[in-house]
Amino acid sequence: MSDFAIEVEKLVKVYHPRRQPPVRAVDGLSFNVTRGAIFGLLGPNGAGKTSTLRVLNTLSRPTGGRARLLGFDVVAQPVEVRRRISVVLQETAVEQFLSVRDNLLTYARFHGLDRVLARRRAAEVMERFHLSPEAERKVMDLSGGYRRRVQVAKVFMVQTPVMFLDEFSTGMDPILKRAVMGYLRDEARQGRTIVLTTQVLSEAEELCDDILIMNKGRQVARGDLHALKLLSEGVYEVVMTFDQLPESIQAELSRLAPLRMNINQNTIELALKAEEARVLELVSELARNRRVLRVEVSGASLEDIFVELTQGK
Repeated sequence: MSDFAIEVEKLVKVYHPRRQPPVRAVDGLSFNVTRGAIFGLLGPNGAGKTSTLRVLNTLSRPTGGRARLLGFDVVAQPVEVRRRISVVLQETAVEQFLSVRDNLLTYARFHGLDRVLARRRAAEVMERFHLSPEAERKVMDLSGGYRRRVQVAKVFMVQTPVMFLDEFSTGMDPILKRAVMGYLRDEARQGRTIVLTTQVLSEAEELCDDILIMNKGRQVARGDLHALKLLSEGVYEVVMTFDQLPESIQAELSRLAPLRMNINQNTIELALKAEEARVLELVSELARNRRVLRVEVSGASLEDIFVELTQGK
């Protein structure tokens, strides 16, 4: 038996919009995912992430290459693949005319759970996702954030060996999001393989054992967080809080050509690519003749790495 839950070889997906040139969404992508890993598939909008997930979920046929899930070919053995996965995609629909409870029960029954176990698990999952007060409400009457909770809650109803999550935290408040991240870690510790995409890179930084960054359908970087940070040696994060934000700070920071910049009240955050000594000089220049309440200089974050690897490419 292979150590890999997912094996992708030279995958290609081309779309043919009417009266428009073909779009090569996935362009020769190859990677493997170890069983029990939390694997992050990251990239800017249009990078090919969702197209890749749709092929792995058997929702879309590849134009070229091949993919296997737990040894089963996604094209030749789609039923065997579907029996072993649970999926939350951005466009995944819930049953709008069913209640929250019935959505969960229906999903469980599709996956073969008996009625008694399904009802017990539904009660547990609704409690976890703070959905119990909404149990009898139709999903169509819920807000977008609550509908997303129902979508994500469904995959915790079953114990499929592989789980796919596309932007799982959309619409979740910070407390629930952190709780769900804990649930995902627990699932991985029990041997479940989790593949996720997210635009919130701090989520991937906290959760993922293994990360693939793609752009324009191709891989641009792969590895754990430590390995990716080695690709961005010379990138530093600087955080400075002033007693009073200088009026000229926006222009001063722009001249530094930062990879990323944010100003929030009296605090500036920026990522710079430069020698360490030069970064310290720049911090000193920004602090000159000003009262600085806090200074932090640290190595690159996943967001810095992402920006450096994908911007302008």
